[in-house]
Amino acid sequence: MIGRTVNNLQRWDCKGILKAHRSPTNRRYYTHDQDLAYRGLLVKASGKVIVYAQISGVGQKPDLANQVSALRDYCARRDEQLDEWIEEISSRLNYQRKHFNRLMEQIELGQVRRLIIAHKERLVWFGFEWFAAFCRRHGTDLLIVNGDKLSPEQELMHDLLSSVHVFSAWLYGLCAYKKVLRDAAVHKDQTSGA
Repeated sequence: MIGRTVNNLQRWDCKGILKAHRSPTNRRYYTHDQDLAYRGLLVKASGKVIVYAQISGVGQKPDLANQVSALRDYCARRDEQLDEWIEEISSRLNYQRKHFNRLMEQIELGQVRRLIIAHKERLVWFGFEWFAAFCRRHGTDLLIVNGDKLSPEQELMHDLLSSVHVFSAWLYGLCAYKKVLRDAAVHKDQTSGA
């Protein structure tokens, strides 16, 4: 990954230039953070502070405006110096979101000191804990403005209801799409038979 030979890495380990960790069987290994440090990409105190606001569709633009307003007020009250605002309209089930992926790359490269979001669901629907741990591993402080504390039972119920809502909306959209296809086929049959 860093373009050095095994012998070179062994010498660096002995000289303390790039100290290796040791496995239980005494094999050398290096961590991702060591790779980032070697390449000079670890987060610095001057890393970016980014605010991320997200909605799933154009019909939710008033919600996006409310999110942005609440986040601006929150940051102003705390005198937070912001480097970047990201607003995205895309499903939280879609992990191929353009701005989301660029944000994750910046976090992985250690360029983000703090990420501020309104609710954890605004980052992802599922697997939030993994993304929170990802941020921690790469030196990013993840700040949730409206981070309601729920009991494990309440959180499970919330996740289940969210899942039912998301998949029922998806199923409704699929049914509507099938109806459009069926209507188009009927229209085609009627016009071709005339």
